[in-house]
Amino acid sequence: MAKVTSKLQVTIPKSLADELRIKPGDEIEWSAAGEAIRLSPARDHGDDSTAERLSLFDAATARQRRRQKRATKRGQQAHRGWSREDLYRRGRSR
Repeated sequence: MAKVTSKLQVTIPKSLADELRIKPGDEIEWSAAGEAIRLSPARDHGDDSTAERLSLFDAATARQRRRQKRATKRGQQAHRGWSREDLYRRGRSR
């Protein structure tokens, strides 16, 4: 959790900065997202090469596959006692 200083400054947690590849001196964009604030690096994605974007996509896909594989091993994909179809047949809540 971060605190806002009297000068309205906020420190970005290192883990988040590393994940978003934000370095000292980088510009970031702040935007309202409902009742939350969205933080994103101010990058011009037009300069990214197709090969770089594809490698990032492949890395994200590989991470997702590893997560799903671990979840299956731990039994998190076990039957919950209901299915998606049950939710559709059940009707609207009151």
